[in-house]
Amino acid sequence: RLLNGSSRCSGRLQVKTNSSDQTWSSVCEADLDLQDAQVVCRELGCGAPSVLQGTLYGDAQTPRWSPEFQCGGHESALLDCRSSGSARSSCSPGKAAGLTCSGGDEFRLVGRASRCAGSLELKYLGDQRPVMDKVFTLKTAALFCEHLNCGSAVSLESTDVSYQSMWKIDSECFQSRSDLWNCVTSFFSSRILKLTCSEKKLKSTKI
Repeated sequence: RLLNGSSRCSGRLQVKTNSSDQTWSSVCEADLDLQDAQVVCRELGCGAPSVLQGTLYGDAQTPRWSPEFQCGGHESALLDCRSSGSARSSCSPGKAAGLTCSGGDEFRLVGRASRCAGSLELKYLGDQRPVMDKVFTLKTAALFCEHLNCGSAVSLESTDVSYQSMWKIDSECFQSRSDLWNCVTSFFSSRILKLTCSEKKLKSTKI
C-alpha cells in the first residue's frame, strides 16, 4: 500500500510480508529500485513509476522494515520477487521509500480561482465525477485538504445541480488517508460538495 499521497497511486510504501501477520512493514529507500517500483505500480493497478523519493510522503514511525526485494520488473506482485531473506533492523531517518506512479486516481477542487477551493471532484478508475454531499464534518473534510496539500478545511457547502452520476465517499468508512480508496462507490445525486481549504501547505506528519 501507499500512504500519505495525493492519490491511490502515490505515497510512502508499506508491505505486508507475511499473509498471516497483519502488521505492515516500511521499505527503506536504499532497498527500492526502478524494477521494484515497476512491480509495485503494476500490482496496485497504476501506471509506470515516475518518482522514487524518501521523506516526500512523511517518515516511518514503525520500527518494522521489510527485506530488500530483488525484482526483475516483470513480476505481477512484489512478494513474487526474490528478496534478501532478512529484514533490516533499521533505516536512516527520512529514508522510508516514497513512490509515485503515473495515471493514478486523484482529487481536485474546481470552479474557483484557487486550486484549494471549489466543487470536489474525484478521478477514480479513470472516471472524473463530482463528489456528492454526504454530511461530511470539517474534521473529515480536512483529510481531503491534506490530500491536496492545501492545509486545513475552512468551510463546507452543499450545492444543488442536475441529477447525475457522482462518486459517493462513505464518511463513516473514511477515517484516514490510507483507507479512503476502500470507501468510494458510484451513486446518483443532485447535491455536490463544495470545500474551501486554508491553502497553507501542511508539513509532513508522522503516522
